[in-house]
Amino acid sequence: MRWVNRQPRRGDRLLLGALPILLLVVLYLFLAAQRHALNPADKILPLPSAMASGLSALLFTPDPLSGQLVFWSDTLASLQRLGIGLGISTLVALIVGLVLGVLPPVRATLGPLVTGIAVIPPIALLPILFIALGLGETAKIALIVIGISPVMVRDIAAHVGALPREQIIKAQTLGANSWQIMIRIALPQAMPRLLQAVRLSLGPAWVFLISAEAIASDIGLGYRIFLVRRYLSMDVIIPYVAWIALLAIVMDLALTYLSERFFPWAHGANH
Repeated sequence: MRWVNRQPRRGDRLLLGALPILLLVVLYLFLAAQRHALNPADKILPLPSAMASGLSALLFTPDPLSGQLVFWSDTLASLQRLGIGLGISTLVALIVGLVLGVLPPVRATLGPLVTGIAVIPPIALLPILFIALGLGETAKIALIVIGISPVMVRDIAAHVGALPREQIIKAQTLGANSWQIMIRIALPQAMPRLLQAVRLSLGPAWVFLISAEAIASDIGLGYRIFLVRRYLSMDVIIPYVAWIALLAIVMDLALTYLSERFFPWAHGANH
């Protein structure tokens, strides 16, 4: 059997997916052990014991000033900002994407504007956002929204615009107006694509969040990483980066589950 025709079973897929991660962990442990054999005080590649020690204080010891557990406070602050930014972006992408996809005059009018905003590097707008909106939560959330919503809008609009024309004609033949076509025809078919767009936007959203927190914040995962880097505290930075990756993976799996659970017809080729 050719490799292109081989479909691994679920258990095999989990094993194959875990294998590269395990190899990277083994490689890291090997390199860290070598560095510590030459220099026991090495900070660049800390051993797991050093990471556990460095992280335990943030996990279990309240901060003397705030009285909060730093690790969980950082996580909550970042997830709150990310959740609000993703929520606003998803709503904007759904509404604007449907309108642009269904109504050609609106697409011709606003399409170039959306494209222009989408190609601007969002990080370049960060100083403008801080000047215009201040250093509070609004600017950080705005960076996430500006960074991912135009791309999501374009994706939803293109998907809706590519729906079979026969569906639109049949709906109009039955007396449907533009609003009914948007709600009854386009919306149900756009929802699986919307969840897919959110999944693809998770990575950029985290990048924009960490960037904003690193520049102007006093709490958050990105703030903590850039705070301890001046002390070369890789025993804190590496666990924080791994935690961010784990959170992103869990969010991605949750979105995949929701899509397959509520829109199984969109995943027919995978079952």
